[in-house]
Amino acid sequence: MSELSLRAKKLDAADELAPLRSRFVLDNASDHAADAAGIYLDGNSLGALQANVPGRIEDVVRRQWGELRIRSWDESGWWTAPERIGDRIAPLVGAAPGQIVVGDSTSVNVFKALVAAVRMVDPTRDEILVDATTFPTDGYIAESAARLTGRTLRPVTPAEVPAALGERTAAVLLNHVDYRSGRLHDLPSLTAAIHASGALAVWDLCHSVGALPVGLDEHGVDLAVGCTYKYLNGGPGAPAFLYVRRDLQDRFDSPLPGWNSHAEPFGMSQSYDPAPGALRGRVGTPDILSMLALEAALEIWDEVSVAAVRAKSLALTDFFLECVAAYTEPGRVTSVTPELHEERGSQIALRCPDAGDVMKQLIDRGVVGDFRNPDVLRFGFSPLYVSFAETERAARVLAEVLG
Repeated sequence: MSELSLRAKKLDAADELAPLRSRFVLDNASDHAADAAGIYLDGNSLGALQANVPGRIEDVVRRQWGELRIRSWDESGWWTAPERIGDRIAPLVGAAPGQIVVGDSTSVNVFKALVAAVRMVDPTRDEILVDATTFPTDGYIAESAARLTGRTLRPVTPAEVPAALGERTAAVLLNHVDYRSGRLHDLPSLTAAIHASGALAVWDLCHSVGALPVGLDEHGVDLAVGCTYKYLNGGPGAPAFLYVRRDLQDRFDSPLPGWNSHAEPFGMSQSYDPAPGALRGRVGTPDILSMLALEAALEIWDEVSVAAVRAKSLALTDFFLECVAAYTEPGRVTSVTPELHEERGSQIALRCPDAGDVMKQLIDRGVVGDFRNPDVLRFGFSPLYVSFAETERAARVLAEVLG
């Protein structure tokens, strides 16, 4: 057994989060097999299933829907689920209760947040800044929001934001963690710079929520959105969330008003009167099955702190980079994820000329990551269920495939 394999065993033995692994439905063949079967390193795209979720959904379907039917809107708490589940997410992003509503997709919430941000500032501010390296959909939505509000859109990198800010800036849409490289951007300093210019900050937290501390309230973030199917393990298509800072809620003018965000939703008025607070972020009927699957998945966070998750995330990614360096031929792959902890999310991205073919071979060998054009291998480390032994084996299989 190699020195790194021995170290992995010691690290797993000392890991305080290790018991949580049994709460997930995983292929545990890798725990005793010589190869890497069942190593799942794609939780940054879709988190693993928790064992308590199927039973909860069966109850929702068979009893709440099948027996109680429409009574479940009140008796089973369906109606209040968007804000109730929002309050469960709030501590994970450093927010006080009453500022997050769950529902719709990340894309829809980005649109709501960005248009609302522009509507809250002086109309002479006629420019929107967007992260030039963002996930493509955020860019598409920012372009649409600019056309809708009569603003100009200017793509800039996060590093260029401070210099690009000015009296024309209305709002800035940024990603907390770059989806391709895993780079963690400086939310506190960028938010402060945006505010100093008189603009509003909108943050996409898809690759940070559930993986690292965010501090929305502490850093005065104006609006934020995030998905729940990555590190929160809410399931495929799980609803996203929208954060509206408390002192902005009375000014939040959603471009998608709906009956669910009306002050009197069952009044069926032909005129729109927005509900108070974060409820203004609601639109239509909540997607209850996905919503309640997410609520079940969030229960695990009652037993773990974001700080502990972050500590293990950094330890896992450090160890993976060390193992890759030890096992692979020098220069065969290069990391595009920053080495500095303060600049790293919870994934490692490796540049490799034949990355597409390499990832196919890795998946065939049981190491599941993903590929991003044109030459990036992505490996997501979900601290709630990824072990150090798996991390070492994944690096070893990667070296074998590259060889």
